[in-house]
Amino acid sequence: MSITLSVLDLVPVRAGQTSAEAVAASLSLVETAERLGYERYWFAEHHNMPAVASTAPPVLIAAAAARTSRIRVGSGGVMLPNHSPLVVAEQFAALEAIAPGRIDLGIGRAPGSDPVISQLLRMSGTTSDVERFPDHIGDILALTSPDGAAIRLTSGSTYEVRATPAAQNAPDVWLLGSSDYSAQLAASLGLPYVFANHFSGAGLDRALQLYRDQYRPSEAHPNPRTFVTANIVAAPTSEEAEARALPQLRMMVRLRTNQTLTPLETVEDAQSAAPLSPMADQIMAAARATWFVGTGDDVAAGLADLAARAGVDEVMVSPIAGAFASEQRDAAAGRTQSLTLLAQAMASRADAASAGTAPALAG
Repeated sequence: MSITLSVLDLVPVRAGQTSAEAVAASLSLVETAERLGYERYWFAEHHNMPAVASTAPPVLIAAAAARTSRIRVGSGGVMLPNHSPLVVAEQFAALEAIAPGRIDLGIGRAPGSDPVISQLLRMSGTTSDVERFPDHIGDILALTSPDGAAIRLTSGSTYEVRATPAAQNAPDVWLLGSSDYSAQLAASLGLPYVFANHFSGAGLDRALQLYRDQYRPSEAHPNPRTFVTANIVAAPTSEEAEARALPQLRMMVRLRTNQTLTPLETVEDAQSAAPLSPMADQIMAAARATWFVGTGDDVAAGLADLAARAGVDEVMVSPIAGAFASEQRDAAAGRTQSLTLLAQAMASRADAASAGTAPALAG
């Protein structure tokens, strides 16, 4: 079985680039992904990070939906503790009206930022308590359904609430996570589940096993449904791929050592810079070991192995290729190259498998 490919985008911002340029590059990349046959394109939610412009997934999803016609677009994910469940339900019901049958609502439990930003988000209005996360998932499922939800008032009467007045369809809801908790919650609710392997590869096998073993069928999803994510860099040569991975690797060092964050360096700046700390090499080596970096064929083979190990037929890739200084006017060049080379390599492997000259990709 061939692997279905999808994309996760954090809307990276590099040195010398404005937010407008970063967003424009990502919207161009959505069009590329659709043309190449990718299944879905999700935007993450992160806040107050100089190298990440994906602060508002619903806004980016609306823009992406307007520029495409087939590919599914969604969140990877909305960090529910930052938002009122009703607001999330209304936003994604509106998106479903904009692009019927193409909207995915991926929901996560992490704040997507530091404690200061989390507090600022809470100060802006009523937000979800982390402890009530399972209840708020149920609220969103009810509110986005065509039937809506019925709330019992203290008077004993009921009050009907709908995320949109006349829904015919609801967005597909996915639960995201990188822990046993999220896997077990998705199983108990009968929801599709995505393990955030791009963020932390530790615990993948256990989380997926718990999800499948404990899955309780729901009307919408009688069987467990899951895929995994992965960071990738594909280039014509392995040397170029490793060079393009370096800016993001150095950003990981800053994140893990609580150093001041900056926009992503160019490849040249990353190559010429001094080490960030004595622990930098160790941190970069640990991160690099979980990434898929190389030629298109190398990355395709690695993702095939990952899919086989995880028992999935879809992999969502986060194209993290950095940019050379000469690519200032082509902000998505490295990421576009990664998606293109990977899609071509996967197509070649599928063709070879159907012709009986190579093993089929596991799914």
